[in-house]
Amino acid sequence: MKNTALEWTREYSIETSAPPETLWRIFGDVPGWKKWNAGIERIEMHGPFSVGSEFLMQPPGQEPVVSRLIEVRENESFVDETRVNDLIVRVAHRIVRLSAHRSRVTFTVEAIGPDCAEIGSAVSSDFPDVLQSLVSLAES
Repeated sequence: MKNTALEWTREYSIETSAPPETLWRIFGDVPGWKKWNAGIERIEMHGPFSVGSEFLMQPPGQEPVVSRLIEVRENESFVDETRVNDLIVRVAHRIVRLSAHRSRVTFTVEAIGPDCAEIGSAVSSDFPDVLQSLVSLAES
């Protein structure tokens, strides 16, 4: 966990009985993210779920932001990056198979630049609830 003046990082994890393949299908359905992430009012994917593709996401009551997929590893992880002026926010979404019947999902948010701690905290404040909703959907 880094906390310098211009870099801020936090990690959130949850375990589930859902296999990585089920979680990956949910991640790959970008328009469906609204089903399990209350922090999304509107979302549009531009292109396939692969490196370089962008999506527009609008949190409730806020301006939309454009994020770009900078890493995609099927059934394992993806990382999206959002740049606003001098601020960069990256969110890594990782899936690890723990056993035949257990997986762990981890979201790691990294904010770099001015006001990174404030923005990083705001971006990730609902991650525990988002992870719980994701797992509930995956297990249903």
